[in-house]
Amino acid sequence: MTKIEKRGGTLGVETRAADEKRTLAGYAAVFDVSADIGGWWIERIAPGAFAEAIGGDVRALVDHDAGRVIGRTKSGTLRLSEDSRGLAVEVDVPDTTDGNDLWTLVERGDISGMSFGFAVKHDEWDETGETPIRTIHKVELYEVSAVAWPAYNDTELGKRSLQEWRDARSANAENTDPAAAPVSRAAHRARLKMDLDLRVRSTR
Repeated sequence: MTKIEKRGGTLGVETRAADEKRTLAGYAAVFDVSADIGGWWIERIAPGAFAEAIGGDVRALVDHDAGRVIGRTKSGTLRLSEDSRGLAVEVDVPDTTDGNDLWTLVERGDISGMSFGFAVKHDEWDETGETPIRTIHKVELYEVSAVAWPAYNDTELGKRSLQEWRDARSANAENTDPAAAPVSRAAHRARLKMDLDLRVRSTR
């Protein structure tokens, strides 16, 4: 069971209408911008984090609700690209209740942000300052959403990632024998996998 984190903010989303097609456009994420995640750490997304992910089968949703799909990369109604600013999103809004309501809410300014749901594939932590800094280098992207509120809630996964990084660093620092280091890292990964398996089973 994959644990999905959600991030986003009021980065702006706009309506574009041409040739009887309605398109929402904006940025679900921007690079090298510091975001305070619940007071636990500062998070930044590095350029290139979405380079591999945007080729996958990604959905566009309303407020991260999997039952309210408004676009999909596989069908061509959702288009994603990574530019110098961040993750650019274009969604062809459908003539459905959700699509029509969303179009009206964005035009009125009631919904003005975009967000994304993801799993981290590679990140780094820096604890040299007072607040830990997490830099995300690579993600697996599942969905992008038009949102009324920033989605900075799912902090437990990030907190666990920080603890894993601390544990791994501590284990490597204690292990001065180069020959023993691979064994220590392998054992650490095995313990993490066992812990994750137990957590996954407990949530079913």
